Amino acid sequence: MDIAKLDLNLLVVLHHLLLKKRVSAVAELLGMSQPAVSSALGRLRATLGDELFLRTQGGMAPTPYALQLAEPVAMALGGLQQALNVRAAFDPETSTRSFNIAMTDVGELYFLPVLVDALTRSAPGVTLQVVSVTQTSLKEDMASGRIDLAMGLLPQLQAGFFQRVLFRQKYICLMRKGHALAGQNKLNLASFIAAEHVRVVAAGTGHGRVDVDLTQQKLHRHFRLTLPHYVALGDVLSHSDLIATVPERFADRTLGPYALVKRELPVAVHESSIHQFWHSRLHRDPGHQWLRQFTWELFGDGQTPDEEKPI
Repeated sequence: MDIAKLDLNLLVVLHHLLLKKRVSAVAELLGMSQPAVSSALGRLRATLGDELFLRTQGGMAPTPYALQLAEPVAMALGGLQQALNVRAAFDPETSTRSFNIAMTDVGELYFLPVLVDALTRSAPGVTLQVVSVTQTSLKEDMASGRIDLAMGLLPQLQAGFFQRVLFRQKYICLMRKGHALAGQNKLNLASFIAAEHVRVVAAGTGHGRVDVDLTQQKLHRHFRLTLPHYVALGDVLSHSDLIATVPERFADRTLGPYALVKRELPVAVHESSIHQFWHSRLHRDPGHQWLRQFTWELFGDGQTPDEEKPI
């Protein structure tokens, strides 16, 4: 169809209906009456030749065609908003902007203490909301702008996203100070295999690669315990004779609080690359540019190329 014949204001209504799924919620958000939103939806249906939304008990369910329009409409509106705001300065010292950041649980343990302290000093009015990267709607939430930035090892983010490497890290073996293997400055393979292990699944991340590497080398470990995340790992290791293979920077945060020690693995595994990711719709947003640079200055290791690039 000829876009010149389409009232672009209708796309704003479509975008928010796709997010809210309720006419009343969109009306309140846009400062319109419910009949006005319903009228706009009727015009959209007539123009596009599709029902777009069907009424259900759970709200307005989008049709396949509406879902197909969701991302390009969000990107178009986001791009237009960026163009209109491109000259708007972002002053971290006075801004009260809130950023939504997606992290893994291990990312929360590593990033948040440093990030919150730095924000308190450099951007006292800026606030953060943290969500899990394991949520199934991560890509859609980033494309729509509901999530500003994701940090971690996240292989599921591909086309439409930008990335910047923060650091690379190896995997090491973690155990309590009194563990029988703690006396070995360098673990031997037989002792490592014979020990009882904790496995952390960490769904939604790429950290499971280390298990793949060890399995491919036909090194079969006995897992006494399997955890869905890293939060409880330090406490578990400090009160048991279990050992765990973990990212080194996570290990460094747990050594003191839980009286643990780390040892080099007796076998080679791939390192992990930790990135920050964002959707292309936010690439030129001044506040977002500041946030990306701020996190890179805090966590970049200085050994990886300082560049932002599309995936």
